[in-house]
Amino acid sequence: MADVRVLCVSKQPRTDTHTGITHLGGQGWKWTTNQVVQSIENKTNSFYTYVNQTRANIGVVNGPNGKYVRTYADGKWTDNLLSLPECP
Repeated sequence: MADVRVLCVSKQPRTDTHTGITHLGGQGWKWTTNQVVQSIENKTNSFYTYVNQTRANIGVVNGPNGKYVRTYADGKWTDNLLSLPECP
């Protein structure tokens, strides 16, 4: 299993906090959220962010509209992904 750092996200529209992230990306890759969810659930890869010298692991959450990804740091679910820059 690879431990993969997420450096950017794509979100539609970017300014709407209630609309989900569509893609996550990093060094030379960009996957749909569904691909990341499947990879986490299949234990193929683990994903994380590293912001302000703090690592936050990315996990899968079951929401009212289906599964989505979220960061988990310091014992609580957070939304650090929304602070990442837009993927190219």
